[in-house]
Amino acid sequence: MPNGYFFFKEPKNEPVLSYAPHTPERKALKKALAALKNEMRDIPMYIGGKEVRSGDKKEIRPPHETNHLLGHFHAGNATHVHQAIDAALAAHKEWAATSWEHRASIFMKAAELLATKYRFKMNAATMLGQSKNAYQAEIDSACELIDFLRFNVHFLSQIYAQQPISPLGFDNRMEYRPLEGFVLAVTPFNFSAIGGNLPTAPAMCGNVVVWKPANTQIYSASVFMEILIEAGLPAGVINLVYPPGAMVGELCYAHKDFAGIHFTGSTGVFQSMWKSIGENIARYKSYPRIVGETGGKDFVFVHPTAHVDAVVAGLARGAFEYQGQKCSAASRAYLPSNLAAEIKEKLCVEVDTMKMGIVDDFSNFINAVIDEKSFNSLAKYLDGVKHSDGKAKIICGGGYDKTHGYYIDPTIIETTDPKYVTMCDELFGPVLTIYVYDENKWEETLDVLDETSPYALTGAIFAQDRYAIDKMTRKLVNSAGNFYINDKPTGAVVGQQPFGGARASGTNDKAGSILNLYRWLSVRTIKETYVPATDFRYPFHAE
Repeated sequence: MPNGYFFFKEPKNEPVLSYAPHTPERKALKKALAALKNEMRDIPMYIGGKEVRSGDKKEIRPPHETNHLLGHFHAGNATHVHQAIDAALAAHKEWAATSWEHRASIFMKAAELLATKYRFKMNAATMLGQSKNAYQAEIDSACELIDFLRFNVHFLSQIYAQQPISPLGFDNRMEYRPLEGFVLAVTPFNFSAIGGNLPTAPAMCGNVVVWKPANTQIYSASVFMEILIEAGLPAGVINLVYPPGAMVGELCYAHKDFAGIHFTGSTGVFQSMWKSIGENIARYKSYPRIVGETGGKDFVFVHPTAHVDAVVAGLARGAFEYQGQKCSAASRAYLPSNLAAEIKEKLCVEVDTMKMGIVDDFSNFINAVIDEKSFNSLAKYLDGVKHSDGKAKIICGGGYDKTHGYYIDPTIIETTDPKYVTMCDELFGPVLTIYVYDENKWEETLDVLDETSPYALTGAIFAQDRYAIDKMTRKLVNSAGNFYINDKPTGAVVGQQPFGGARASGTNDKAGSILNLYRWLSVRTIKETYVPATDFRYPFHAE
């Protein structure tokens, strides 16, 4: 038994490498990209610590270079889901009993491996599999994922140290147990960091996990699984499988030992999950923890006193970095009539300079959208502008081409209807819709903004008037879980801006903070009385 108290101090955020010309990291990343493109990866599932190959091989091709084959992954079926659940439950007892310093050391080692040995391979895998440029991959699959691992270890240390008061004669203590059963982690394509955080956050709390990534993120997810195994993660603690998502959900939600879900994805899918869990509620040993970050229709509201160049830069980055495929991406903007013309002119000039193409060419700002389904959906919205009866027009971009990859031009739509479809629907692509409002009606327009979307993930305001900033911050209190003043609505950093939204955007359990870790723990309170009472009577009973 350990005789020490083990505490992991607060880390520093992982420094972001620049990949500027002639830097060593640029050379190393280029080398890693070439190596992966010259390798035909055969990607297995990982169940109970073993590599599992079903033989049902599915192609993986870069979204920006669809004629290139990166390799294959082995698709799973119901048998593999059952095996993953069984492997997780078999590992539960020993993993839950493993002392904190040994559990923590695994994830700290994984962070160190990612920061050093695997940094460029992980970034290259994210760039090729998910069509990210070098900077977007660096802040995601390197820095943010490293931060998730290190900060979550620190946050969990803080939780374990929190104990109740103990008056004289008694000892009160709390122990933070993992959930009873297994956790399902369902992860999206757009952030490798989310793909890594959703299974590891519950796991470091002592839980066992079945991990189902989006098919379009399997390429980088498999690299992270290799890192976890090298870091010493015991067999069965995290089981990585690739069956259809609906199949995984159906089998997991029907299992009596289902203990919770950690999810990032669409609102519709999350609501369907919640319904299925509710229908099965009588089966479970405990009420499952349901944690989800879902859709967003993120806004930028520009006050008449805003700084024009700051707005232009915020919209250019916020709307078009990673092709607008961030849950937090600026998707709708409200411009005051006194500034609108200048903002539109400067923004269109900036957008026209954005180079688009393959990730290997570091001069490209825009790459491809994730797959053909996304491409077709976005193309349909762009075509719809032509039939909007004058309610909307494309003022910049609007083109699309899937000859060599799924390329959508960065596009700006202007509408005269604040409830036009692209102001309301989550598009998840490089498309920004702007609405120009009467500068004298900015307060009324805040009501329109708040009522337009069911989502409440991120939002930004730009203003120089401090009274206006104060009023907007209070007025939009429920409109965004991450709220930005004079900055773009993207780029949350672990430990600095805990991330998550409410309304239709999820349960707001704030990934990257101590709050999220509480969701994967079940607390037992223990009271020990040193000298117990020997008489049931109290003093007031005496004559």
